[in-house]
Amino acid sequence: MQLKNADLNQLIVKRTVTISPESSLLDARNMLLRYNLKRLVVADSNNVPVGIITEKDIAKTIYALGDKPIKSVKVSGFMSKKLITVKKTDTIYTCAKLMKKNHVSSIIVLTGIGALDGLITKTDLAVIFLTHAVAPLKVSKIMTRKVITVMPGDSLLYVESLLIHNRIARIVVQRNRTPVGIITFRDFVPAKIPYWIAQSADPKEVQEYKVRDNFDDFQVNQMSHLLHFKAVDIMSSNPVTIDSEEDVGVAVLLMIRNNISGIPVVRKSKLVGIITKTDVINAIADG
Repeated sequence: MQLKNADLNQLIVKRTVTISPESSLLDARNMLLRYNLKRLVVADSNNVPVGIITEKDIAKTIYALGDKPIKSVKVSGFMSKKLITVKKTDTIYTCAKLMKKNHVSSIIVLTGIGALDGLITKTDLAVIFLTHAVAPLKVSKIMTRKVITVMPGDSLLYVESLLIHNRIARIVVQRNRTPVGIITFRDFVPAKIPYWIAQSADPKEVQEYKVRDNFDDFQVNQMSHLLHFKAVDIMSSNPVTIDSEEDVGVAVLLMIRNNISGIPVVRKSKLVGIITKTDVINAIADG
């Protein structure tokens, strides 16, 4: 997919929220929730990036903790040290190709002396696609046709295993080939009120849960206690969908408006694929 302008410096690089490698897993989790982020750059005292962590990393680490206290796990122990970087003089095509090659969702922008200058995400590149694509492109041309799905009654242990083993960020919940929900790693952090708590708790308790900043080890490490529940308990119901014959630009707009990274694709209301920001970035990378 050709762009009208591929200069990277047209992007306004956002001020990046960073965390120290000596911070705890609990600190990282709270920062993600407080700032509504999906990733944090790990930087040293000189603002030089030394790692990056995502909500997926946190979910996986919490999942594997067992009885180990969550406050004892440092960011340096589970962060990714493989950093993909660019400078502002690079192009959007360069970023897209790096994301595709390395299977990452963000690229760190460095200053001339190697310090952190900002972060470019798939969302940033998707916006560029929306505003700079030279020609229209149908969703069916770039969507992923093989969709990993579960049923509403499937266990969370099964859902989690599919997410991890297939290395995917979201899974579609379907009934009779019709999308009825979607589950992402964020639902396992947890980053929102679990369905069963919202349905059974006192409204005041639910509100306190929503605004609370700090959770104790038992509350945060509740993943082991979720295995008795089903997909329907934490899925986001009535997911946004898009028809396979729609333009990719419409899909990008829906992702941005709804703050999501993937949309089930339907034909006559039946699931036929999924389109994600990754598919859009791959289209840019392939030119």
